[in-house]
Amino acid sequence: MNRKLTNVLVTGGAGFIGCNFIRYLLRQPDFTGRIVNVDKLTYAGSLDNVADVEREHGGRRYFFERADICDAERMRAMFAAYDIDTVVHFAAESHVDRSISGPAEFVQTNVFGTFSLLETARQKWQGREDVLFHHISTDEVYGSLGQSGSFTESTPYGPRSPYSASKAASDHFVMAYFHTYGLPVTLSNCSNNYGPYQNPEKLIPLMITNMLSGKPLPVYGDGENEWENIRLVKTLCRIVAELTGERPERYERLITFVEDRLGHDRRYAIDCSKTKRELHWERQGAFEGGLRRTAEWYMRLAGHGRSAKP
Repeated sequence: MNRKLTNVLVTGGAGFIGCNFIRYLLRQPDFTGRIVNVDKLTYAGSLDNVADVEREHGGRRYFFERADICDAERMRAMFAAYDIDTVVHFAAESHVDRSISGPAEFVQTNVFGTFSLLETARQKWQGREDVLFHHISTDEVYGSLGQSGSFTESTPYGPRSPYSASKAASDHFVMAYFHTYGLPVTLSNCSNNYGPYQNPEKLIPLMITNMLSGKPLPVYGDGENEWENIRLVKTLCRIVAELTGERPERYERLITFVEDRLGHDRRYAIDCSKTKRELHWERQGAFEGGLRRTAEWYMRLAGHGRSAKP
C-alpha cells in the first residue's frame, strides 16, 4: 500500500540515529506532515541534538514530548492528541557493556517499552491499513559469525548479550503483533551505525575524542572483526592526524588491547541485497570518507584542529 505519512511518532528522537532521521525526513520534499519526538532524555539523548530542528520547525512541523515509552497511559494520550498514523521506533537501551552490568533496564525499555507501543498502536489503529509501525533493531540479534558468510533476513536468531537478547525479544513481539493482530509492521536490522551526534561511549566517537585528549584507545581482544577494529582504529589515527597536522604514530601509540567483554561477538556482516533490490538503496560515498566527515564533526564540537574553522 502507498501510505502517506502524516503524523509520525519518532521514539528516541533525541538520540543519535533518531535525531539524524528526523532531519532527513524533514528534508524530503514529499513529506509534508509533522513529527512528534518522544524521548526520555537519558544519558543517550539530549535536546542539544535537535536544537536546530526545534528552532526551524518547532510548534509547526516538529513537536517534542519528554516521556517514557513504558508509560502506556502517556503513549495512548499522545497517539490521540497528535492523531499518530506512523511509528518509527528507535528508543532503546543500546550499549552492550551497560547491558552486562545492568540488564534489567534493557528488559524494561527494549521489551516492555516496545510492547507498550505495540499495544497502543493495536488499540488505536484497529481495522486500519494506512498506518505503519517501523521497528529499528540490530544485527546483533543474529549472534556471531564465523570466518565467512553474512546475515540475511532468514538467519536464525542467536543473541549472546543481554542487550541483543532484549532486542531479539522486541523483534519477536513486533512480528507476533503482525501475525496475530494484522498490525502493519516493518523491521530493519542496523549494523554498526556511526556519524554525528553518536554517544561518545561508542567505538568511533570514543576513539576520536580519546585521541584529541591523549587518552588510551581501548580495543577488545586482538581487534579483529569484519572491518577489523584495529584496522578501523588505525585508519582513524591517520585521519585525525591529517586533520590536526600530527603524525599518525602519535595516536597509534595510544592503542591499548583490553580483555574481551563477556559474550563478545567476534564478527558481524550483513547481506543488504534485499534492501538494494526492493528499496533501491545504494551506499553514498566510501566508508573512509564517512569516517573523515565524522571525525571533522567531533573535532568541531571539541574546537580542535583545522576542521574547527568555519
